[in-house]
Formats: sequence, C-alpha cells, structure tokens
Amino acid sequence: MIKPEKLEEYYELFLQDPTYWVQDGVVEVDLEMLKEWSLLNQSEEEEKLLQDQFPFYFHVLENNSKVTLFNNQFIVWIVPDMVDETPCTTVMIALIKEENLKLEIVYKTKGVYNTPKYVLKTLRHFLTEVIDTEEEISSFLEG
Repeated sequence: MIKPEKLEEYYELFLQDPTYWVQDGVVEVDLEMLKEWSLLNQSEEEEKLLQDQFPFYFHVLENNSKVTLFNNQFIVWIVPDMVDETPCTTVMIALIKEENLKLEIVYKTKGVYNTPKYVLKTLRHFLTEVIDTEEEISSFLEG
C-alpha cells in the first residue's frame, strides 16, 4: 500500500498538468456522454441494483481542498472548485502499479452535471472501464 505522504506527492504532481499524464486529456462530462453511457434516466430499481452491486470499496481521506479515495487498486481524487463562478468538480483516477501510480483518467463535471449523483455514476463507469482494460491487457500478456 502506498503511504499517505506519497499520495500527496502524486496528487501535486498530477494536478500541475493533468493533460501531460493522460492521453485523452481532461474529459468533460456532458449530456451526450451521460446519454451514451445510459447514466441519465435510470429507474429507482436500476439505481438500487447498481448501488447494491457497486464493486468498489474505498478508504476515505478528506481535507478542505479534496476527497481522496483509495484501495489496493485505485487512488481517486475528487476536487471541487469554482470556475467562472460555476461550481465544478475534477476527478483524477490513478491505478496503483506496484509502488507507483499511473494517472489513467481525469474528468470534469460542471453545471447541472456537477452533482454527487453524476460525479459518482461517472466514477463507477470509468473505474469499470479501467478494470476491463487492465484485464484485457493481462490476457494478451498471458496468452
């Protein structure tokens, strides 16, 4: 497990220029993306099912500037901010590789999509995507 001091060092490094660390740059969450991923209009039953099946458990560290979620696989920084008087949230997802971190995805929500509901639905989607990609890579390396 990476030490909390190292988490802060990585956070500061990644925050300086997130686009340097991720190939796709900062992903802006918008209506089209939420529709494409079917994250907009889920019934209460579907919502409950997804919550019950949420496969990620995290330890939480919180301070005035961010929330840090971590487990043995991921580090996630959730950073609220104000941009042009509009609340927004930047989320950085890093994968733990031995004693190092690899920033995988950075996304930003703002306006009507900057609610805990959409921030967390999008987080769940991206975490699942990273796990699926890692499994595919492992299967190619093993085969």
